[in-house]
Amino acid sequence: MAIAVMFRPRPMSTGQYDDCIRMLEEAGAGHPPILYHACYEGDGGLNVFDVWESKESFESFGPTLMPILQKLGINSGEPAISQIHKAIA
Repeated sequence: MAIAVMFRPRPMSTGQYDDCIRMLEEAGAGHPPILYHACYEGDGGLNVFDVWESKESFESFGPTLMPILQKLGINSGEPAISQIHKAIA
């Protein structure tokens, strides 16, 4: 079942976000099994909203993403995770 995941990483500048995406691409993880991704400004900084195919696919991405965030000095915090009831594309 698809899940929605929202992060409020602090601190994270647009430059750090762009570096993270570049580093994910270099690691061969630039296109994870994700249905939707958005990075947007709101509530004191950048936020990230994803829709993943499943909780398992989200969890399997963590071992690649987390070391990159740590290297960039970004604290992802605890994500808010919810099941998707309906998505319209």
